[in-house]
Amino acid sequence: MLKEFREFVTRGNLVELAVAFIMGVAFASVVSAFSDVILGAVAYVFGGDVSFDEFGVRRGGDIVIPYGAFLTALLNLLIVAIALFFVVNAYNRLRRTREETPTTRPCPYCRLDIARDASRCPNCTSQLEARPV
Repeated sequence: MLKEFREFVTRGNLVELAVAFIMGVAFASVVSAFSDVILGAVAYVFGGDVSFDEFGVRRGGDIVIPYGAFLTALLNLLIVAIALFFVVNAYNRLRRTREETPTTRPCPYCRLDIARDASRCPNCTSQLEARPV
């Protein structure tokens, strides 16, 4: 049973998932701090507080339906979504690699792939112009 547990824990997918979870938690704190900065800037510009927690349907001074907390969470979600959009966009731009130059080309006579700098086709033995790589 211990051997099975060790195999389960050392599986590649589980380790990758654990790393992704830890990175997600760390990223969540960064995004939360970014959200606080944005909300603080909005509060500074418009004055007051940007927390809507005090909004709700009141009865006798008490909040019966606290929809303000939902509005605050929704605003935080929008800020997080925008931040994630920009992060993923930047990541995708960095991942894009240049188009690799092909190492082969078709023979103009037999149409089989040959080395790009070949001077003779190994398939049909036709003389070719050598192309630099």
